[in-house]
Amino acid sequence: MNIFVGSLPWSIEEADLRESFEAYGAVDSVKVVTDKFTGRSKGFGFVEMPNDDEALKAIEELNGATVEGRTIVVNKSEPKPEGERRSFNNNRSGGSGYNGGGNSRGGGNYGGGNSNNRGRY
Repeated sequence: MNIFVGSLPWSIEEADLRESFEAYGAVDSVKVVTDKFTGRSKGFGFVEMPNDDEALKAIEELNGATVEGRTIVVNKSEPKPEGERRSFNNNRSGGSGYNGGGNSRGGGNYGGGNSNNRGRY
C-alpha cells in the first residue's frame, strides 16, 4: 500500500521516516519529496508497505502523531483522477522579444515570453 505522509518537519530524513514505519511492519520504499532546485524537503513524502494490514495499522497509529513539534498527516495515498492533474500547457503563445509573435491579447509582444504583456514596455 502506498501511504502519504504530510506536514513533515523540514529536517526529517528518509531513514527516520523508514524507522517510524518499520515499527509496524516491512517497508518497501520511502521517499521524502524535495525541491528540485534547492534540494530542501517539501514537507511531505510517501512510504510503500507490502502488507495492507500493517500499513493500515501504521496509518491509524501515526496519523496525528507529533514529530519534532509538528503534527503529521498520514493516510492512504490515492492517485488523482486523470482530469484533475495539473497541466503546465495552458495553450498561450508568448513570443520572444519585439514582435515575436502574437499573444493571447492581440498586438505585439514587446517584453518577450509573457503572454499577458499588452504591447507595452
